[in-house]
Amino acid sequence: MASALDQLKQWTTIVSDSADFMTIKQYDPQDATTNPSLVLEATKNPRYDYLIDSAIKYAKSKGGSIEKMTEIASDKLLVNFGAEILKIIPGRISVEVDAQLSYNTEATVVKARQLIALYKEIGVDKSRVMIKIASTWEGIQAAKVLEKEGIQCNMTLLFSFTQAVACAEAGVTLISPYAGRILDWYMKNTNKTYKHHEDPGVISVTKIYNYYKKFGYKTIVMGASFRNTGEIEELAGYLMATEKLSEGIRSFANDGRTLNFNLKQRLINEDVKSKEFLSEDITFTVKN
Repeated sequence: MASALDQLKQWTTIVSDSADFMTIKQYDPQDATTNPSLVLEATKNPRYDYLIDSAIKYAKSKGGSIEKMTEIASDKLLVNFGAEILKIIPGRISVEVDAQLSYNTEATVVKARQLIALYKEIGVDKSRVMIKIASTWEGIQAAKVLEKEGIQCNMTLLFSFTQAVACAEAGVTLISPYAGRILDWYMKNTNKTYKHHEDPGVISVTKIYNYYKKFGYKTIVMGASFRNTGEIEELAGYLMATEKLSEGIRSFANDGRTLNFNLKQRLINEDVKSKEFLSEDITFTVKN
């Protein structure tokens, strides 16, 4: 019998939110995403020391002040982890811009270009990389610039419908609405518990998804920060219904076109037969 994860994969894309690529293999995700916190946790494991050593060596080769080399080493380490993960997954890796740049559009754009350049140095095309940027006004403006350059952006820390609309209008590739953290806020501030279908995070993501589909935005909605499997199942079930609806429409449309074609051919054939019958049945008398 298929596991819940296998069933989920039928209706949605699975993305691993981890830097521990040794364990990512277990879940066979399509894409993966990292952030400095995840990388920091992974570096506590000695088996990843070689990635740290590589980043340090790289930074030293570039020279400059200790602050500059530290910045380079940090970026290189994120890329090192991302590169290893890309060897496991078939899709894309998301690498996060320093959160300290969240309110600085220009600096975010510069950093994103630097990260893409680091991936390019090791032979990874930008089509396999997404730049994670906080969904501040400044971050969204940076993403707008980057997307025009062909750099895909994953807008993270997204909690509101307003943020989602702004991201879509900026033409970003993907948003990561934090369903779980929305639920956290409501539970803390209302002292209530919520059933899965009442979950404010689920409702928020659903509203965004519906809006995007209604107005034809191509921005991908990737729910994140889940707190329980119920949230995932609730959203997966909703996305499944939409997928099956689209599938059904396509199927009915194709069958409808085939039916119309067959009827048209039938009418043409009947018309030909009718003309042949009339031609055979009519006799002409020619008077001298």
